[in-house]
Amino acid sequence: MAAPTPLFPHREERERLDDWLTRQLLGVHQRIVAGRVTPTLDIAALRRELAGFDFAAPRGMDELLAWTIQMLETGLVHLTHPRYFGLFNPAPVFPAECADRIAGAINPQLASSATSPAAVEIEAHVIRAVAARAGLPAQSGGHFTSGGSEANFTALLNALTRAEPGFAQHGARAFSGAPVFYTSRECHIAWLKIAHQTGIGRAALQQVATDGRGRMDMKALVAAIAADRAHGRVPVMIVSTAGTTGAGAIDPLSDCAEIARKESLWHHVDAAWGGAVIASDRLRGILQGIERADSITIDAHKWFATTMGCGMFLTRQPALLSAVFQVSTHFMPSNVVSLDPYVNTAQWSRRFLGLRLFLALAAVGWDGYAVHVERAIALIGLLQQRLARFGWTTANDPSLAVLCVQPPAGSPTARTIVERVVASGRAWIAPARFEGRDVVRICATHGESSEADLDELVAALEAARH
Repeated sequence: MAAPTPLFPHREERERLDDWLTRQLLGVHQRIVAGRVTPTLDIAALRRELAGFDFAAPRGMDELLAWTIQMLETGLVHLTHPRYFGLFNPAPVFPAECADRIAGAINPQLASSATSPAAVEIEAHVIRAVAARAGLPAQSGGHFTSGGSEANFTALLNALTRAEPGFAQHGARAFSGAPVFYTSRECHIAWLKIAHQTGIGRAALQQVATDGRGRMDMKALVAAIAADRAHGRVPVMIVSTAGTTGAGAIDPLSDCAEIARKESLWHHVDAAWGGAVIASDRLRGILQGIERADSITIDAHKWFATTMGCGMFLTRQPALLSAVFQVSTHFMPSNVVSLDPYVNTAQWSRRFLGLRLFLALAAVGWDGYAVHVERAIALIGLLQQRLARFGWTTANDPSLAVLCVQPPAGSPTARTIVERVVASGRAWIAPARFEGRDVVRICATHGESSEADLDELVAALEAARH
């Protein structure tokens, strides 16, 4: 047997470092919760230290692990802090952290069902369960992705291929006119990159006006489709957003589905954040109409709170994925269209992502996740009430635990208030624009945020405006 090296240390050394790392990370968590949300790192000092890593001489793992922990503890906005009320980046649940350790140690390659049959089956089982929970039919399928952008990219490829089967071979040249698709103007701006990636160009994204509440306007959508057809363009897809980034708005899902049916277009629901509401029997009606979608994006690393990055693409037409991604090569151990991820997804080599959600769902069930989602919405409701007592006004519908507020008259601008709160290190929030208004955007992302954390945020906001 080869002699142990730092790359492959002997068992006793692995156990020592694993135990040390576990204890250190628990300590880091305690310090993060008790400290600032924002970085304290001297970036110039970091760059000087990095210059010393010329990789000519090795360093000990004890030193390297301690250095790395220190840099991350002082050099990040802490998403795991209970007063991080920012973007859709929740603190990860413990079962997902365990899944990462298992997957990292065993390191399955999920391109092929022949090499990783257990992992592929586990992921497929979770996808079917989530699709069923969303109301899609029994034959639905899909796969895990690196995140929402890859899932949404997959949706557009499906829409293009269904609209024109020759797209898979010839790209946009196969269409009789320029292909176009529709989102609200409040959509995630990654759709511009996705249009570019698919080869149809950024101009293919038609951003439809909203209705004053952040939702896609149905009359404007119908008019846009008619105008595009009249000019020789080829509509292929309507994208409904179930939880816009800026304000958590939900497009009229049923109306979008009906328009898509009448116009013979693919209907995709981007529920990267809001999709977790399907866990709650009490609240899932918020997403009424999602069951009519041709495909759905839900990010497990958002409100399901797994570790980064872990998206899902769900579809009622899984056979189309084979037409989109089918390839054949001699060096792969199998080419099973119905199972092999490499012939059904954009990725080839891929980490065992689905274990994160599998362990979390298995540990608490849908009811446990319902508690998690409902608690976040309840916290935002309490925050809304407390800010109202100080004269703050709510600009949006906070049904998905995203609250957009405006300060009382005579206060500094929303952006100035946000800058002051973030600079204080007491909490992290974001500036946003909602229906032409500057707002303070606050989202309950951390599963352990408390009413005391809300009080601290309110105090920070009030201090920032005086």
